[in-house]
Amino acid sequence: MESLPEFLMCLVTCESPDQGEKIARGLLEKRLAACVNILPGARSLYWWEGKIDESAECVLVIKTQEANLGALIAEVKRLHSYSVPEVIAFRIEGGNPDYLRWLADETSAQ
Repeated sequence: MESLPEFLMCLVTCESPDQGEKIARGLLEKRLAACVNILPGARSLYWWEGKIDESAECVLVIKTQEANLGALIAEVKRLHSYSVPEVIAFRIEGGNPDYLRWLADETSAQ
């Protein structure tokens, strides 16, 4: 059985599908992600500057190698309009071996 790197699924919220596409393309062009899903229509309620705030947002679901996380966060921060963009990573514990091989092939460890 071949050894594959560790993989992550990252969630990023952003202000619009257009901004989501800009971030997605930036990550894909640098091979920091193999796939980014853009999910519009999120409604977020959160604490910001001492009060509860609310925004219409979209959510990015990003698949990458664990080794890319630092560079991925840096690129999201560079492209994002928020002063503190959300980037949350979850380890992918398993999945379709063919998909995971594709994920490894399409991302380069930074």
